[in-house]
Amino acid sequence: MVILRGCLAPSCSLGEPAGRGNPFGRALNALAIVAALTLLAMVVMVSADIVLRNLTRTGFPWANEVSEYALYVMTLLTAPWLLRRGQHVRIDLVLVLVPARVAWLMEALADGLGFAVCLVMMRYGIKMTVDSAVLGSITIKNLVFPEWWMLWPLPVCFALLAIEFLCRFNRLMHSPRGRRTEATSVG
Repeated sequence: MVILRGCLAPSCSLGEPAGRGNPFGRALNALAIVAALTLLAMVVMVSADIVLRNLTRTGFPWANEVSEYALYVMTLLTAPWLLRRGQHVRIDLVLVLVPARVAWLMEALADGLGFAVCLVMMRYGIKMTVDSAVLGSITIKNLVFPEWWMLWPLPVCFALLAIEFLCRFNRLMHSPRGRRTEATSVG
């Protein structure tokens, strides 16, 4: 609940560094750091694989597979952080063409819809993860492991995204009735 209290504080703005006094923002920053370290590890692994294949005609047969999993995990780890910073994918061309109050309303609707979609995705992510664990499903490629190991980050990520959409909505409700400017790329 401390995380939600910090997130839902009207004074918490997108421009404020998330690490100062905001546990939710600090958690998202930590996930982004883990994603960056995962990317670094992936670059080192792929580079080593290329060097080994060119020098010794052998490499890491599992490198491509691990890279695929790393890209998936990095995407999930950074999505809530990017949403928090207003750097997620958004189409803001329409928002600069409509009156400010209409843009504000569209932002509120988008946050509400994003929250609802994240809850649905979280629910199905939980179901898939639990079903996979109960059935004992395994992934068989170069590496063999239980399938739910790759599924569990999905509901966690969508739970964090849902919380952030709720935070965005709360911040929007406590802001002037105008456009958000934190990530507007046109206008």
